[in-house]
Amino acid sequence: MELNEDARIDTSQVEDRRGSGGGGIPIPIGGGRGGVVGLIIAVLVTLVGGGFGISQLTGGGGAEQGDNTALEQRCDATDALRQLDCRNTLYVNSIQAYWQRAMPQHFDQPYQESDTVFFEQAVNSACGRADSGMGPFYCPLDDLVYIDLSFYRVLAEQLGAPGEFAQPYVLAHEYGHHVQDLLGTEQRVRDRRQANPDEANRLSVLLELQADCYAGAWARNATGTADDRGVKIFTSLTERDIQEGLDTAAAIGDDAIQRRSGGRIDESQFTHGSSADRQKWFGTGYASGDPTSCDTFGTAR
Repeated sequence: MELNEDARIDTSQVEDRRGSGGGGIPIPIGGGRGGVVGLIIAVLVTLVGGGFGISQLTGGGGAEQGDNTALEQRCDATDALRQLDCRNTLYVNSIQAYWQRAMPQHFDQPYQESDTVFFEQAVNSACGRADSGMGPFYCPLDDLVYIDLSFYRVLAEQLGAPGEFAQPYVLAHEYGHHVQDLLGTEQRVRDRRQANPDEANRLSVLLELQADCYAGAWARNATGTADDRGVKIFTSLTERDIQEGLDTAAAIGDDAIQRRSGGRIDESQFTHGSSADRQKWFGTGYASGDPTSCDTFGTAR
């Protein structure tokens, strides 16, 4: 996977809430293994990459202000693509550029952009206050994606998904939840969960698998995405990259995390889908490149 050094990094699609100075500590690609964040795998069992993990939050958080000054300066430098936050900002640019075309084309509906919030340790969202232990999440109440970038160290060193492509896969999955929100899928599923509490976990799994499939559809079209000047964002995306996406899907399957946390495999507690199912649906989206192939709910019926 190669990003185009000539592509413009649009930091306006990110809200940097890391520290009072807005930027925290830049983390170069390939940085050391020290200082791994002590996130608890047991928490990630139900929350990692989730759309419904936010139901664990209580109350709405107060508004916080980001400061993109430091991020803008770093991402305008010649070595910008060596910085983790700048690379992830460009991933966000690619994902949203894809949906700007794909939603009108496939769903006859315009796409509305959603910012990604970079935070450290804890953050206030409209869905409540969250800490890093929740992993990345999308909040439909404020239409924002939230991520503590240190999650990627957890993903690599504790969950067994070290590949670089794991990062855009995670972001594309979260933006899949945003698309579900725009299409009304998220609200329909939420209504069905409330009406049929016994079906809550199964419905959650179907929603998560669809977000995986949407991530696969973006991956298929990633090399066709461009910045606001028409400059391609990716110069290459290989089968090895896609395999890293599949490996990530397997690493964060419910059964894999239950096994890693020392518990027994209990399908009744699945909220995101098994490793095999997550791989299957990411692969479905990638094979077709068409988000309308991601009808996990129709397949279930």
